[in-house]
Amino acid sequence: MMRQYELVERVTSYDPDADEALLNRAYVYAMRAHGSQKRASGDPYFSHPLEVAAILTDLKLDDATIAAALLHDTIEDTDATRGDIDSLFGEEIGALVDGLTKIKKLDLVSKRAEQAENLRKFMLAISRDVRVLLVKLADRLHNMRTLEFVPEAKRNRVAEETMDIYAPLAGRMGIQWMRDELEELAFRQLNRRAYDMIASRLAMMHEANREAIDEIETALTRKLAESGIEATVIGRQKRAYSIWRKMERKSVSFEQLSDIIGFRVIVGTVDECYRTLGIVHTTWRTVPGRYKDYISTPKQNDYRSIHTTVIGPRHRRVELQIRTREMHEIAEYGIAAHALYKDGVSVKPVNGDGRHGIESGAYQWLRRLVEMVSEGNTPEEFLEHTKLELFQDQVFCFTPKGRLIALPRGANAIDFAYAVHTDIGNTAIGCKINGRLEPLISELHNGDEVEIIASLAQTPSPAWETIAVTGKARSAIRRATRSASRQQYAGLGRQIVARAFERAGKTYSDERLMAVLPRLAQHNVEDALAAVGRGELPSRDVVKALYPDYKEERQHRSSPIRKEDGWFGIKRAMGLKFRAPDGATGDRAGAIPIRGIRGDLPVKFAEHGGAVPGDRIVGILTPGEGITIYPIQSPELKTFDDYPERWLDVRWDIDEENPERFPAQILVRAMNEPGTLAQIAQVIGENSANIDNIRMISRSPDFHEMTIEVEVWDLKHLNTIISLLKSIKVVNTVTRVNG
Repeated sequence: MMRQYELVERVTSYDPDADEALLNRAYVYAMRAHGSQKRASGDPYFSHPLEVAAILTDLKLDDATIAAALLHDTIEDTDATRGDIDSLFGEEIGALVDGLTKIKKLDLVSKRAEQAENLRKFMLAISRDVRVLLVKLADRLHNMRTLEFVPEAKRNRVAEETMDIYAPLAGRMGIQWMRDELEELAFRQLNRRAYDMIASRLAMMHEANREAIDEIETALTRKLAESGIEATVIGRQKRAYSIWRKMERKSVSFEQLSDIIGFRVIVGTVDECYRTLGIVHTTWRTVPGRYKDYISTPKQNDYRSIHTTVIGPRHRRVELQIRTREMHEIAEYGIAAHALYKDGVSVKPVNGDGRHGIESGAYQWLRRLVEMVSEGNTPEEFLEHTKLELFQDQVFCFTPKGRLIALPRGANAIDFAYAVHTDIGNTAIGCKINGRLEPLISELHNGDEVEIIASLAQTPSPAWETIAVTGKARSAIRRATRSASRQQYAGLGRQIVARAFERAGKTYSDERLMAVLPRLAQHNVEDALAAVGRGELPSRDVVKALYPDYKEERQHRSSPIRKEDGWFGIKRAMGLKFRAPDGATGDRAGAIPIRGIRGDLPVKFAEHGGAVPGDRIVGILTPGEGITIYPIQSPELKTFDDYPERWLDVRWDIDEENPERFPAQILVRAMNEPGTLAQIAQVIGENSANIDNIRMISRSPDFHEMTIEVEVWDLKHLNTIISLLKSIKVVNTVTRVNG
């Protein structure tokens, strides 16, 4: 175990002005706080925070971060409190330690929800000070290095969490060596057989390729020196997990991989990077499609290099990364390589010329992620969107004005639209990719210029959530869908409440409802109306809240509704005030207008039989689902005899300028002959109806019975279809299904 003076010496070796007294106090306090606690390995528990601090000294972090590393488990695992840490070490270090402390008491039903809620707290702490992340990554790295001492039942969960969250986070922050080691350790736990197989093959290859690596390093160094470029060439063999991932992605065997060995060429300036590229390309043949310039277009984690692949000495495929020394530092140590901490909260990068620049791209990404996913309604949503945003492989696209948009590989134009702006995504109706009209679901590729076509009349389809790739797009679509659904339910609730007050002979106003919201356990008027629309809050409760002395006078029916009762029977059974009939369209003043499934209300039609304009209809309010429309002759209505509060007075309100088909079902009995089904389908199709589904009810050598779900304009159209089907010789009978 590292001694106290050794830790202090490690910090002062790169930071002579470090507060040695602070480091000594933190060392002693943590050691005493953990006391006789032991790790699963049997080592003193204090050895863990000490190793975490040692890892962070390799990143050359400031004394406050090292002190926080020593103290990071004290609040969670000892009697120490946040107040103790603040009083002894200051609020800066107290905030860092608190950000690393898990929430101890969570009233959550699942381990996944608990994990997600702790991740939310952690991410919010990171957004305030990135050093929380650096300490946590070092903490996770040491835990992974000692994973074999953890109970077996817990190992896979820790490894999966590392692979899903912490390794990608290290990559996003640009700390590549840490990401590589975390992935390697997690891979070894999760797929030991594959790890051992690849590791043994790599060990054999390393011995066989040592001479070739030396030869290529020498040839590259000499060639560049001849052109006056002083370069350091480093050959490296890829790690087991990197190779496994490529084998999986490309569906190839180990023997088919040709770029297991890569080389880094480190030079002095950006100009020398491009000169080196020219020398390499004029000396050896390039491999088409294997060139990427991350200097002119850096990755979101500030990574900058030129990647190219050539056929080098001995006709070997050689993968090269060309970068300056400063780029190399950032590539290996990421945000820790160029972070300057001021007052414990500021993170500013240093540009290639040594000047302070804008906030680190990696940190900007982190802030955007936290800002976006912190609005998730559930901890699981936060976890899902965080994982989605941790994609490392990217494509770079451009707006028509040249703005660069970086997206995960596999992203489509919907993701692009939301990356530009949430409002652009919510109103997108189409896109142009490289000047050509394309569907919004089109996958994007490097260099694509994308123009989003938008309309203020558009709202995102709920189906987009499953199509989008980025967490930002999915989160925004989900919010927009919820908002639209809430508005629909609130609109329905308003109409239900208005009619309830009309029946009661009382006056309704939003202002009066606002005054009684606490009695209804609602936050605002829209929430209350939406609860009524969803069927969660009976409209009579709203009436009683405003008029406590009101007594509902409802006519209770003594017998079930009969088909022959028609609309009058329905009206009487519902206890509604009587109005004269107005014909088949049901154009009754005061009834809720039903336009169709694309209207402003949450409406669906009876599953068995449907309903079409021309039918006399009744609405049944289903909690959480909105209104289900039934024709009054449907026997299914008997199911709701004991729930009079769910019956709604509804009428058709057809938009003649935007016609819509409606669902109905027919029962067909036809001869069992070749071509029968084709004749039936032809009649339906030729008469502007649409077949939605066909289900065989019974089969015999002579006849088949089937139900056909059709979409028609109205009752007249449906009756025409039925008559035409009856005229087919092979058809015996056709009847409408009414539930």
